[in-house]
Amino acid sequence: MIELVINSFRESAELKLAFVELYAERILEVAQIIAKALKDGNKVLLFGNGGSAADAQHIAAEIVGRFKKERKPLPAIALTTDTSILTAVGNDYGFESIFERQIQALCTPGDIAIGITTSGESLNVIKGLMKAHDLGATTVAFTGRNGGKVVDIAHYSFVVPSYDTARIQECHITLGHVICEVIDRLL
Repeated sequence: MIELVINSFRESAELKLAFVELYAERILEVAQIIAKALKDGNKVLLFGNGGSAADAQHIAAEIVGRFKKERKPLPAIALTTDTSILTAVGNDYGFESIFERQIQALCTPGDIAIGITTSGESLNVIKGLMKAHDLGATTVAFTGRNGGKVVDIAHYSFVVPSYDTARIQECHITLGHVICEVIDRLL
């Protein structure tokens, strides 16, 4: 069992190192784009399902609260938290529309929309990113596996090269933390 524990940490660390080798420059570029959008008065909208919903909430909290540096609160909204909206839209329009409908209501040109899906195939995330793209937002996808359909929609995609959902999610939250740290330093 101790080997399982050690191997899990090793796999996570090795995957994160492989990921940053692929995406270090893009991570910095996207963090700079987000920081500029926030400085210009725009907001960040984040969404996903399950563990990705938790990641959306976590990253939004880091942006609104603070990450490491004391700074003014910045506008970020996780579209995964309002049970009345989620259940009303899900009931009236279908689960595949829960993010698209919120994006239509809240997204303005210049905003940032971050869709998080480990498979890249979550229809509600795809539709949310498509609507944000149509409304003039910069779209970002955090995904895994082979990238899925979101890579064809998002302006910027980060594909974790793994099929292990837990390892993908661990990489996604590290990605979110690094973006937040860059934002803190820039603002």
